[in-house]
Amino acid sequence: MGSTTHGQYFLATALIASLTLSGCTHIGPDTVKVDRFDYSSAISDSWKQQTLLNIVKLRYMDLPVFVDVSSIVASYSLETGGSIAGQLSSADAIQRDSVVLGASGKYIDRPTITYVPLTGEKFLVGLLSPIDPKNIFSMLQSGYAADFILALTVESLNGVRNRSAVAGAMHEADPEFLRVLELLREIQAAGAVGMRVEEDKAKGTIAVLFMRRDDVAPDIQEKQKEVRRLLRLPEERQKFVLKYSPARGEEDELAVNSRSMLQIMAAFSSYMDVPEEHLKDRSAVPTAPITESGRPGKQESRIHIRSGKEKPEHAYTAVHYRNHWFWIDDSNIAITGSGSTTATGRRSVRWWR
Repeated sequence: MGSTTHGQYFLATALIASLTLSGCTHIGPDTVKVDRFDYSSAISDSWKQQTLLNIVKLRYMDLPVFVDVSSIVASYSLETGGSIAGQLSSADAIQRDSVVLGASGKYIDRPTITYVPLTGEKFLVGLLSPIDPKNIFSMLQSGYAADFILALTVESLNGVRNRSAVAGAMHEADPEFLRVLELLREIQAAGAVGMRVEEDKAKGTIAVLFMRRDDVAPDIQEKQKEVRRLLRLPEERQKFVLKYSPARGEEDELAVNSRSMLQIMAAFSSYMDVPEEHLKDRSAVPTAPITESGRPGKQESRIHIRSGKEKPEHAYTAVHYRNHWFWIDDSNIAITGSGSTTATGRRSVRWWR
């Protein structure tokens, strides 16, 4: 091979090697498919754990603290480089032609996550203010089970009391309240109850709860009458204005004593298995159910937060606090009286968020 042909071959080889070493690689599109779901799953899991931890802390008279993830900026860079060096020798030279190839690469993953503690007057107002009754019944209108949502978010309906925990004492719900929840769930399943927002010249925007009579089965109509009787509402009235009030409202009103987010968390904490050693040393608040006679009664266990020394294997969410694990089991599903399934433990934490 002549020196000219040999040199051309060398240059062609060098060019191909150089392009190979320094070729462009796109990593951005591939990271979207992975990171978008990984980050969303991580945020969801952390919210569940944070919420459960704050519920547990309330039983220990500890301060609940919330920290939000305000932003996530994922930055990636991939740098590649190549080098080539060589030597061409004459035909009669002692040394032969030589080629030296070099390659380098650098991958950088630099995520920036910003955390913001939820504090200040606006946060406290949101934590301590009762939920607007309109928002509660809007959830029922969206298909959430009436018995579960009302049991969770309402202290009383027209003066009929729900189960509540105050200062470590458990007051069981009035039998009338439990019956109303059962009836409303069945009426809801039949599509015979609804809510709409109306404009009133004197009161402005109001939420109205109405019970349908047209095309409603006779047994559902009887259940509607029983709800009116239990809540001391006029028997023939179909529309009731939703109003926040701890006491009974006017004849055309349904007084809803709704809970705040803090009250909802306290209600959850009353369904918690507190370790016996923490009850003995009084580091946790005991919850003793109070019956009508004033004596401790049996505590209802619909939402169950378990505890133990060992980390649970199958938990919807779990947190470690005071050398113990607290968790909601992944199978904590209750069957309502109407035959529908409601995940009272798992869904509640998810809805809370």
